[in-house]
Amino acid sequence: MKAIVFDKIGSPVDVLQLREVPVPEIGDDDVLVRMMAASVNPGDFLFIENLYPEPKKPVFPGQIAGNHGTGVVVKVGQHAAFEVGAVVAFSYYNTWAEYAAVPAEWLIPLPSHFPVEVGAQFVNPITAWDLLREAAVRPGDWLALTAGNSAVSTMVLNFAKLMKVNVVSIVRTAQEQLNLKEWGAAEVVELSKLPRGLAEEIAEITHQSGVNAVIDCVGGPVASELIKSLSNGGQFLIYGGFSPEKFQLHSFDLLMKGAQIKSYIYRYFFHPPEANDRTVLNEIAEICGRPDFRVRVGGVHTLDDFKTAINETLHHPQSGKRFLKMSDL
Repeated sequence: MKAIVFDKIGSPVDVLQLREVPVPEIGDDDVLVRMMAASVNPGDFLFIENLYPEPKKPVFPGQIAGNHGTGVVVKVGQHAAFEVGAVVAFSYYNTWAEYAAVPAEWLIPLPSHFPVEVGAQFVNPITAWDLLREAAVRPGDWLALTAGNSAVSTMVLNFAKLMKVNVVSIVRTAQEQLNLKEWGAAEVVELSKLPRGLAEEIAEITHQSGVNAVIDCVGGPVASELIKSLSNGGQFLIYGGFSPEKFQLHSFDLLMKGAQIKSYIYRYFFHPPEANDRTVLNEIAEICGRPDFRVRVGGVHTLDDFKTAINETLHHPQSGKRFLKMSDL
């Protein structure tokens, strides 16, 4: 089978190779998934650069890249409770290949004919769903989103629109092909054209009430301004750090308003889904499978064209999510 592999730690541009490798064998608790598609994510690059903590470390030689994807079960181990033909998503390892051997406990069942562009990045709607609930926003509240053009932020917009939450999408530069207000944003703040401080802008947008929550994956000075923009009891959620700069605060920026700073890491980063997660996962899948759930697609690439997908994700992430497509349903 074809697979994108690497034999040493380094930049994905430098170390990834397309090779023919054997179809993996499965154990009694595993299934063999014929991959339909896998998403290309910044986190995939962290794995290739060995920046994840234990136990998420590459094993050489011939580590297959990719951590998220969707496919069809084609072979089942003796103790695996799945049927051949089941459509699944998972966040594990080895997704940038035509087949993947996955412990059954890591698989998330999906409806048949589920949108491939959602299933291949099911990590993102789960993340967006979790972030909104951690933010504890209610109908009519104000929520600020950084990296507003990103896959997670646009999915937060989808869910927030259903909840009737007012969203301020914050972007470095607005994208001509992406009208965030059409996606559900109440306001869009373009930092490259902002004539004043971000905190002042937020104050005017919210009529001096501030935002009830911030979902941030940037950090740096933008984070400082947004924390100062929180209303009483506000939540500041960190799930990434695109900015190389640190943010600075005074104790009173939090203390006098009872605000909180929290971190979020993908719920299945270290541990597989649990049985009692099935209800919420089914609910997320039901919403994401609707025709009106919008997903940004920057491009779909064959495994042979993986270098384009890598380069576009690295240098033009604002253009939308890139996918590697292996097969049809």
